Amino acid sequence: MNRISILCKRPFVRLARFRHRCGYGVHSPFAFHLITGVIYETAPYYKYASLLEGEKWQATQHPRSWREEPLRVKRLLFRLVNYARPETIVDAGPLSASGLYLKAGREGAAYTAAAELDELFLEAGVPVDFLYLHDWRRPDFVEEVFRLCVGRARGCSVFVIEGIRYTSAMRRLWDAMRQDERCGITFDLYDLGIIFFDRTKIKQHYLVNF
Repeated sequence: MNRISILCKRPFVRLARFRHRCGYGVHSPFAFHLITGVIYETAPYYKYASLLEGEKWQATQHPRSWREEPLRVKRLLFRLVNYARPETIVDAGPLSASGLYLKAGREGAAYTAAAELDELFLEAGVPVDFLYLHDWRRPDFVEEVFRLCVGRARGCSVFVIEGIRYTSAMRRLWDAMRQDERCGITFDLYDLGIIFFDRTKIKQHYLVNF
């Protein structure tokens, strides 16, 4: 599936998920706050303008390898990092502006970028507090990065997986991830999957019309 096909499907996806909007029917205070206060947050964060300028500059430096991502996804990443306050961030996937938004969401966090497995350098004993895994065209890469990082997750960790519903291989992989006994509450946004590892909360799965 290419990006055009994904965009063409989006109106039908949103229609099918219409009742899963704005926290409708969600009774968990944690899940309701995440959906309404983070995922659906529309406040104009002061860093958004400078991030757009940073994107333009970076794109001119890497015109051939640069990968475009939807603005709403990048801004959601910023809000999730700002919400989770991680000490370590792993950005696994092609070169894109997501790194700018991840770093801006938590200045001072240790940031690791890896487009290939051999670039994923994780020091022994260092946890993975926030993982953005965005290479859905290579499910084998996604699976292996998840395997390497999930063992380093702790109760405050948050993993974000791109393209969980784009292909049958990614759908199977996402289902296996969210059913992993180490994972806690999960959110299916169609374009993204979000995994929390706080096992003090009851394990539940939520569909969100994002």
